[in-house]
Amino acid sequence: MTNPIVVGTDGSPPAERAVEWAAAEATRRRCPLHVVYAVRPAECTLHSGPWDIDLLAEAGEHFLLRATELVVKTAPDVEVTRELMFEAPGFALRERAGGASEVVVGHRGRGGFAGLLLGSTSLSLAGRTPCPLVVVRGGTGEERDEVVAGVDLRESGHVLEYAFETAASRGAWVRAVHAWEVPPTLLDGRYPVSVREALTAAQSRLAEAVGPWRARYPEVRVVEETPSGQPVRELVNRSTRAERLVVGSHRHGGGPHIGSVSHGVIHHADCPVTVIGPHA
Repeated sequence: MTNPIVVGTDGSPPAERAVEWAAAEATRRRCPLHVVYAVRPAECTLHSGPWDIDLLAEAGEHFLLRATELVVKTAPDVEVTRELMFEAPGFALRERAGGASEVVVGHRGRGGFAGLLLGSTSLSLAGRTPCPLVVVRGGTGEERDEVVAGVDLRESGHVLEYAFETAASRGAWVRAVHAWEVPPTLLDGRYPVSVREALTAAQSRLAEAVGPWRARYPEVRVVEETPSGQPVRELVNRSTRAERLVVGSHRHGGGPHIGSVSHGVIHHADCPVTVIGPHA
C-alpha cells in the first residue's frame, strides 16, 4: 500500500487550506490521507481558565471532523483517517513522517503574533522530516504548470528528482534555477572577464546537474536559469508563476540544517514550497 500523505491541522484558515491541498495531492498520487491534530497536555496548565484534557480533546476532535469534511468535499475518493495526538505539534508530525510519502502543513496556524509569517510548527519541521515537507503558501488558486527547482550545485539530486517527478505527474515543466551573487569586489566593472567566466561556469555546472534528469524524463520540458542575484529574491520572484517551489536542506554539524535560502523562500514564496531533506 502506498504511504499516506500526512497533513497537520489546527482548524485555522491556513491549516484548512493545507488540508484541501493535501486532499487534492492524495488524489493525484492515489494514496491515503492521514490528518493529525496535536496538542501538548502542558497547555492545560499554561493557560489561565478552565482548561482540562477533556476540553482540549473535544476541541481537537472538532477540528479533525471539520478537516475530514473538507477532504470528502475536495476529494471524495480519497481514503482519509484522522488522529488526535497529545504531543507538541512539531514532534507529533515528525513521528508520523517516518511512514509518510509527504508531510503537509499550512504556513502558519493559531496563536502567535500577527506579524509572524511562518508558524513555529512549520519552521520546526523544515529540514527535519525523513520525507518531503510541503508548506502550503499562496492564495490565488489559479492553475499553474511550472515547477521551480532551487538548485544548490553541491547537493541537488533529491531536489531535481522531486521536481521532475512532480512535473511529470502533472504534465508540467521544470524551471531549474541556480542563483549566484557577484562578489562586491567585482561590481565596479573592472573585472568583466571574471564575471563572464563565473557565469559560464555556473551554466555549465547547472547543465551537468540537470542532465541525468532530462534523460530520465524526456517528456518534461526544462528551462535552466543562472541569474546573478540574491537567491531568495530570484526564487520568490519566480514563485508567482509556479505550481510548486522545491528547495533542499542539508546536514550540518551532524544534524539536519535548513539554510538561509530555504528559510527565506518558505517565508515569502507565492506558491507551496517543498523542502527536501538529505534523506528524503
